[in-house]
Amino acid sequence: MSKGKFEVFVSSRNSQYYFRLKAVSGEIILGNEGYVSKQGCLNGVASVRTNAPYDSC
Repeated sequence: MSKGKFEVFVSSRNSQYYFRLKAVSGEIILGNEGYVSKQGCLNGVASVRTNAPYDSC
């Protein structure tokens, strides 16, 4: 089974860091709030990776 991929990028509009999770098909399946630092954004990715298996939605 193939997995999705996280992309980290900086917005040209507000210079904040964001991540999105893209499915293998290229569809964006998760977005997030802006982060002031890249490390904060990477911590957000790590949190999703850790906690997503426990989401009850």
